[in-house]
Amino acid sequence: MKIQKYAALIVLVLLAGILLSACGQSGQSDTPLDAAQETDDGEPFQYPGNDKDFSALKTPGSQESAYEYQSFFLPAVDGVNQPYVGDPMPYYEDGVYYIYYLKEGGDSYNHSVYLTTTSDFVHYTEQDGPVLESSRSGGQDSWIGTGSVVKVNGKYLFFYTGHTGAADMEYKEKIMVAESDSLTSFVKKPDWSITPPAELGQKNDFRDPQAYYDPDTDTISLTVTASQGGTARILKFTLSAGLQAVTYDGIIFTDPTGDFWNLECSDTFRLGDKWYITYSGQDDTLWYAVSDSQFGPYTEPARLEGKLFYAAKHIEDGENAFMIGWARRSESPSSTQDVAAWGGNLMVQKLVQKENGSLVLAPADPILEKFSARRELPLGSGNTTIEAGSAYSYTDAFTCYERFAVTGNFTCSGTGSFGLCFDFNGKEDKYKTISIDPEAGLLQLLFNQGRTLIAESAVQLEAGREYAFAYIQEGSVGVFYIDGEAALTVRLYGVSGKPIKLFAENNTVQFTSLRQYTD
Repeated sequence: MKIQKYAALIVLVLLAGILLSACGQSGQSDTPLDAAQETDDGEPFQYPGNDKDFSALKTPGSQESAYEYQSFFLPAVDGVNQPYVGDPMPYYEDGVYYIYYLKEGGDSYNHSVYLTTTSDFVHYTEQDGPVLESSRSGGQDSWIGTGSVVKVNGKYLFFYTGHTGAADMEYKEKIMVAESDSLTSFVKKPDWSITPPAELGQKNDFRDPQAYYDPDTDTISLTVTASQGGTARILKFTLSAGLQAVTYDGIIFTDPTGDFWNLECSDTFRLGDKWYITYSGQDDTLWYAVSDSQFGPYTEPARLEGKLFYAAKHIEDGENAFMIGWARRSESPSSTQDVAAWGGNLMVQKLVQKENGSLVLAPADPILEKFSARRELPLGSGNTTIEAGSAYSYTDAFTCYERFAVTGNFTCSGTGSFGLCFDFNGKEDKYKTISIDPEAGLLQLLFNQGRTLIAESAVQLEAGREYAFAYIQEGSVGVFYIDGEAALTVRLYGVSGKPIKLFAENNTVQFTSLRQYTD
């Protein structure tokens, strides 16, 4: 679904609400009776009256503690400690997305596996206690690393990474397995494992198993990430359904860039008549490559997102495909220099295949559609033009609520940057920007008024062409989408309750059909 269609859908929902209200069947008593007359397109502004007041929360950390995350799930606070989501391992069955993840902090012992479930990516149910716990008595899986769940002949198998730091263990990492008759708890098979093939020439780097069952051959294909000779590889194994036989099939993908020592959390799947493999380059971004068959050979890889959307894996529900990863955070919300900590919020993005076979990310429909209360803009209009020379030009356009969505269109005629600007501490030199740079072909998150690059994604835009965009933010996490072109995950601490500005430099940019919605 194109981003332009979301605004139309929201209009229909709101107009239906007005009609119900007129018949005494709506609970929207906080909407003025003459609201429909307040816009020139017949869609009413709403004034819910439940906006969180951030005026007393002066620090980024105090704002972060006040957020109530919904779509961008965080585990419940454990005492005074906030745990985080790492490396999601999604599985879908009977209308429910089971999202297993490595839990960072709180009651999790050495990245044990926990579970949250959802049917719509808006409401989550968190399961208490680990699904699979790291061994408290030491041994090969004294730490648990990423894996995957697969159903084989009525039984669920959870392949995972057993990681140890013990000096007396021969292998630092092995592939291990647990099994279950349900999806909510698993029992380890302590006598079963796969070790790195001797030809790899190393025993330390061997992890992230992703399993695929083939009922026609009654076998399991297993991909594993590893390194050989200092180069990142993805390997393939074939397992019998009963796990008695394990065959090493060799290397199916080698990092052509030479930049990474590991290609983490790989996954392979089919869309249309093409096969794709995805992975996160170690401490880098989400990549993908294309093939005519599941296990290669693959084309040259391309980046799919920025470095703040990490360890994402694919899931399908029979109708749509999604990438589920985590949104990176900072160790200190007050930092204006980096966003580099491990773990963060769960994030789901819709996976879209373009006509040429390339992939792009888009908002998951239920997440965007939940924002239905249209808010009045500080602009006073949904259309504005910014004409800017070499100095930045700013215009207050939106309000940074706890949760909101912004949609609209833009057309630029020059080569300078433009986008959204967020106030951090009242000083221009600390502004944080989501910046579109047509000349460089980049969509970027920049701190300190453009001087500090945090994350970026490639985008090629044409001058004079109109593009639709959408931006979704919850708490300090946001995602900016240029419809059919690019997506960028951002982390913006300390900006809630303040104006959001449109900005431009060395460019003339027309913004039209601007809308802001809260839930």
